[in-house]
Amino acid sequence: MTDALRPPLADPVLMTVNGARLIADPSGVAYWPDESVLLVSDLHFEKGSAYAARGQLLPPYDTRATLTRLAAALALYQPRSVVALGDSFHDLGADGRMAPADADALSTLVASVEDWLWIEGNHDPKPPARFGGRAGFELALGPLHLRHEPQPGARPGEVAGHLHPCAKISGQGRRVRRRCFATDGARLILPAFGAYTGGLNVCDAAYAPLFKTRPYAYMLGRERVYAVNGAKLLGD
Repeated sequence: MTDALRPPLADPVLMTVNGARLIADPSGVAYWPDESVLLVSDLHFEKGSAYAARGQLLPPYDTRATLTRLAAALALYQPRSVVALGDSFHDLGADGRMAPADADALSTLVASVEDWLWIEGNHDPKPPARFGGRAGFELALGPLHLRHEPQPGARPGEVAGHLHPCAKISGQGRRVRRRCFATDGARLILPAFGAYTGGLNVCDAAYAPLFKTRPYAYMLGRERVYAVNGAKLLGD
């Protein structure tokens, strides 16, 4: 079943982050029902064309695939607001390389909600203005603090992206590696949403300044999310 055809989750997986209850969606977005806010991170539009410019040829459809999945998530949750947590565009030239049909589709998505905030990332410090929405470095919203790059130390309520978390587990004679939400209940790191984005294992040392113990991984399956205790996770 494709994301575009997937019905609402009958038994959604909830993550509590500093008191806020968020739905962990298998697509990689998080939805906050109490505020009607959809959170998504690291869309990396036009990553494929950026690689092609350097001679590494990939099928040039990553932006379209990402937009299709994002449109399905918006249709499913119908949020009042969307916050894109940085690195929405792979580089500052992404706007000029985007196909006209994809640019129109993105503008339509942005216009479909009351408020769309582009959080500035390290790849896109100045998101293109022509798609609409507004830009900002970070946002405090109730018990949550939304930014692109997670900050070291205790940051209750921080919701960020940047690290592209993924997790690996072993069971039934095989190992499975998937993108994931990483959280200890105080802060949350979203998975990268873009079609060509990879992942950094939550067992990596890069997560040590963020979590006192290995976080729970909410691993993305095809049609559901699986919550896995950090103690059961494997390194790469």
